[in-house]
Amino acid sequence: MAESDQQNKTDHRNEKLIDQVGRRAERKQRSRERSERAAWFGLGMFGLVGWSVAIPTLLGIVLGLWLDERWPSRHSWTLTLLIIGVALGCLNAWYWIKQESKRD
Repeated sequence: MAESDQQNKTDHRNEKLIDQVGRRAERKQRSRERSERAAWFGLGMFGLVGWSVAIPTLLGIVLGLWLDERWPSRHSWTLTLLIIGVALGCLNAWYWIKQESKRD
C-alpha cells in the first residue's frame, strides 16, 4: 500500500514536470514567432528596470544631501541613503522581472 502511494506521488511529479516543460517549450516557440514584439518588449523591460533602480537611488541622494546640510554628523547621510536607494531599486527591479516571468 505504501509502495502504491509512493508510485502515485512519483507519477504526479513526472506529469507536473512534463506539463511544465511543455508550457515552456510552447512559450519559447511563440516568442520566436513574435520576434518583433519581443524586441520592443525587451527594450521596454530594460527601461523599466533602469528607472526602477535610478529613481530610488536619486531620491536617496537628494534626501541625503538635504539631511547632511540640516544635520551634519560624523557619518554621511548621502552615502548611507545612496546605498539604501540602490538596494531598494534593485529589489524593485527584481520584483518587476519576477512578475513578468510569472506571466509567461
